[in-house]
Amino acid sequence: MTAMDPRTLRNAFGTFLTGVTVVTAHGQDGEPLGFTANSFSSVSLDPPLLLVCLAKSSSNYDALTEASGFAVNILAETQKDVSNTFASRVEDRFATVDWKVGPNGSPVLSDVAAWFDCSMHNVVDAGDHAILIGEVKAFETGVANGLGYARGAYFTATQEVSSIQVDSETVVSALLERDKKVLFFEDDAGQLRLPTRNVSKGTPTKELTALLEEVGVPSSVGFIYSVYEDEEANAQHLAFHCSAGEGASQSGTFLALTDDVLARVQDAATQIMLGRFAKETQKGNFGIYFGNHENGEVRKIALGE
Repeated sequence: MTAMDPRTLRNAFGTFLTGVTVVTAHGQDGEPLGFTANSFSSVSLDPPLLLVCLAKSSSNYDALTEASGFAVNILAETQKDVSNTFASRVEDRFATVDWKVGPNGSPVLSDVAAWFDCSMHNVVDAGDHAILIGEVKAFETGVANGLGYARGAYFTATQEVSSIQVDSETVVSALLERDKKVLFFEDDAGQLRLPTRNVSKGTPTKELTALLEEVGVPSSVGFIYSVYEDEEANAQHLAFHCSAGEGASQSGTFLALTDDVLARVQDAATQIMLGRFAKETQKGNFGIYFGNHENGEVRKIALGE
């Protein structure tokens, strides 16, 4: 057993992959305050509760534990500088970021992946930290991927996906989702297809990014949802799950994955994939498909309750 050396224990805790948040509130003098934290977790849906941990050594300890509320801002993958600012000893951490007062009164940052404006539900003493439990009074979610952190370093979903290289004929498609609906293109015969591009060599995410720009809806690339050999087309197929923001598409329509819609999908392999996606969306359990256009296996990547 490893001895309980604080530094060694902290490094062991650091192997757990987390997101990055900035916790914000107003001090007793009315000035905004905040700090970077990755010790964040959802707690309950009914009532809607979340928690963050605050070190007792923090200069914000008294102000936050006595505050009537606070906000948790989940940083987007482009906001490493925001994380660093709120983790450093600068005089005014809010001087270089855009923010506004949230519906419940706490500062909420702009361009984050999501924010939650909370009232203080409870403060729990926990060793050299306090656990702040907040009741969510308002929240907002964007389309950006969240910023990740592990072993003292940042990582992003886009960074991992963009490292993929292909050296043969590859079909890249976007499973672009919004509110459990998927974007389709429709031909003159009423048949449906996903936004798709052919790639012969290089980085498929470049073509995917260009494809999403043509669609004209704010969106972000998520994870690979399906990888299979289309033996009929003699090409590898990569399908990426992507999240769409608000706005109308310039060339497609968002449709719920009903049986009638699935029956209109012209490609059989895509039809099967979308049927699986419809079921997994309901459960919150997603997996990656590996195989060919007819047979393969699904490897789970996220588990629901």
